Amino acid sequence: MTRELAATARGEIPATLVVRDGTLVSVTSGEVLPNMSVAVCGSRIAYVGPDAGHTLGDETHIIEAEGRYIAPGFLDGHCHIESSQITVTQFARAVLPLGTIGGFFDAHEITNVLGLCGLRLMLEEARTTPLAAYMQVASCVPSTSTQLETPGAEIGPDEVAEALGWGEDVIALGEVMNFPGVVFGDEKMHGEISAALRAGKIADGHFAWPPDDWRLAAYAASGITGCHEGTTPQDTAWRLRQGMYVKLRRGSAWHDVEATIKAHTELGLDPRHILLVTDDRSPESLVDEGHMDFVVRHAIGQGVRPITAFQMATLNPAERFGVWRDVGSVTPARYADIIILDGNLADVDVSLTIVAGEVVAQGGRMLAELPSFEYPDDALNTVKLGDGISEEIFDVGAPSENGRVRARIIRVVENHAETKEEWIELPVERGLVSLDPEQDVAKICILERHGKTGDHSTGFVAGLGFDRPAALATTVAHDSHNLMVMGNSEEMMARAAHAVAQEGGGVAVATQDELTLLSLPVAGLLSPEPYEEVAERSRAVSEALVRAGCRLNYAFMTLSLLALVVLPELHVSDKGLVAVDDSGFGLVDPIEQG
Repeated sequence: MTRELAATARGEIPATLVVRDGTLVSVTSGEVLPNMSVAVCGSRIAYVGPDAGHTLGDETHIIEAEGRYIAPGFLDGHCHIESSQITVTQFARAVLPLGTIGGFFDAHEITNVLGLCGLRLMLEEARTTPLAAYMQVASCVPSTSTQLETPGAEIGPDEVAEALGWGEDVIALGEVMNFPGVVFGDEKMHGEISAALRAGKIADGHFAWPPDDWRLAAYAASGITGCHEGTTPQDTAWRLRQGMYVKLRRGSAWHDVEATIKAHTELGLDPRHILLVTDDRSPESLVDEGHMDFVVRHAIGQGVRPITAFQMATLNPAERFGVWRDVGSVTPARYADIIILDGNLADVDVSLTIVAGEVVAQGGRMLAELPSFEYPDDALNTVKLGDGISEEIFDVGAPSENGRVRARIIRVVENHAETKEEWIELPVERGLVSLDPEQDVAKICILERHGKTGDHSTGFVAGLGFDRPAALATTVAHDSHNLMVMGNSEEMMARAAHAVAQEGGGVAVATQDELTLLSLPVAGLLSPEPYEEVAERSRAVSEALVRAGCRLNYAFMTLSLLALVVLPELHVSDKGLVAVDDSGFGLVDPIEQG
């Protein structure tokens, strides 16, 4: 359609849409320009300049900007839609009014449950929405190996190569979380990276070791060109020095931007390879705080110039994934993905969203009607627990009949994805390790729920804050998404686990007085209900956790990561406790032997 676009810019073909007399946020030049207009022909931009009068026709739809800001729609540089516990359709309904017009979505949650058919379902649903949804092929299914955890499926180089051929909107290899495997030459991991590079695609990263030795260089030398796991200014700096794109994360429960952005604001490093990302946001935080609009606003609050923050959420991710000729700026030939903002630019107050030349949202409400998407039965019946659940599942044996024993525990770190490994003394009664009411320690158990092994393992976790008998059970347990149960009462743990299993997946908080449940029937991860309703049920879960004594910020988002064994320092799977050290991953005992 380039001939039509040029003809519209000349004034020979009338524009279908004109946004007139606004203040352009020019992310390509780094300027904020008053008295600018944008003319659109069909789905793409034809003209950007001070006067679009020559492009008007009798049927041109005119939007009077009246000095308001005209900016490119936001792109989330790293997101797992499933972590918002809503389907792609509902995610689109939630974020389009907030100015997010697309992103680069790694569907490794549903792929860990359903395999490539799960990724295919996400892709097909995304194609029915206005979102510019670029999907990534999950690289780590499982995140480590089947010796350390049991996923619902396995993905290797052949599957990666197949999925990368599904279309141009399958954009990259998803985050390669097995960073020790990459660094130390694991053939499967390097085979997947090679498959992506041969297909002309990008390989995304996840590196959680200190950045200032040879290991980060080895990781980058393997062909991985982006990472979002940094938590310090030095993490940002060293990734940039290795030629990588750095993704600064501000999810619901992991607040990394405040520290990592200092590489730019204090060290003065060039921001052109810095992206702002969510990774990820809970449904209630989407309602209460926002999506990429919130992340951009937060970055500005940390001292980033507004125009630079907008670049980090538009042009930079578009360039990182090689789609800058289509999205990421309000310039000729790009898709007309435009947002109008009220107030000051730093307020990031989105009042209207245009996607591919069509107004889809205004005043915080969707205008476009989105079709429903039906999930097949095999995506709705994924909780297969075999012999079921008993309180005895949560027992931890001790080397002696009575006394005390040193136990290895997972210490939760609020607002961070990583945990800390600690040791604590616990009592032993009749050969079993018991909990000490004087210490904030609970049990945590992972039960394989994909109908494969029936394995389960139990360890200890500190920092939940439960001040009465309580438990949390969930099938949202990154990344293998087995059934995870944690609590200070075996009775409550069994009650919560039974409730989740009967729903076919979801989240439950159980105390002696109440049972609060969020049903997630799609792969045990997603609800097809309107996102507003899911947000309220998720909020009810959060409030139930608070009533039980757990007052962590967006507690569920943090606790859902306790099974993500690729993160430092200590996590749990159905196979046992998994520690991350300088040499890689390994199983460790939950209690001191001998």
